[in-house]
Amino acid sequence: MTTAIDASVIVAALNAADPAHEACHRLLVAARHVVLAHALSETFSTLTGGRLGIRLLAADAAALLCDQVAPRLKVRNLAEDELLNAYRETATRGIRGGAIYDYLHLVAARQSGAHRFYTLNLSDFQAFHRPGDPEIVHP
Repeated sequence: MTTAIDASVIVAALNAADPAHEACHRLLVAARHVVLAHALSETFSTLTGGRLGIRLLAADAAALLCDQVAPRLKVRNLAEDELLNAYRETATRGIRGGAIYDYLHLVAARQSGAHRFYTLNLSDFQAFHRPGDPEIVHP
C-alpha cells in the first residue's frame, strides 16, 4: 500500500524531544513514503530556524536530509498542469491563503496513489479532505 507523509512527521521523527517522536520515527523507517518535494524544504526550515526549539547548522540539516531522510522517501514534484488543476479545486474545497501549501501535499499524495496520508496536523488536512483523497491519519 502506498502511503504519504508531510513535513510534520519528518521533523518529529528527527526530534527526540517531540511527543510524537517514537511513532513518527517508526513510521519513517518502516517503509518508503511519498512526500511532496516541498516537504524537504519545510523540514530544513524547521530544523535550522529554531522555531521548535531545535536549531541545527545548515550543513548538518542538509546532511541529515540527504543521507538519512531522502533515501527513505519517494519525492514527488507536481507538474504545471497538476498545480493549475489543484488551484482550480481550491474554491470547492474552501482553500485560501497558506492552506494551499498543505493542500499541495495532499494532491501529491493523491496523484501518487497513496491510500493514507500521515500528518501531525490532522485538522489542517481534514478541513479540505474529500472522497477519493487518501485517508488522513495521525502516526
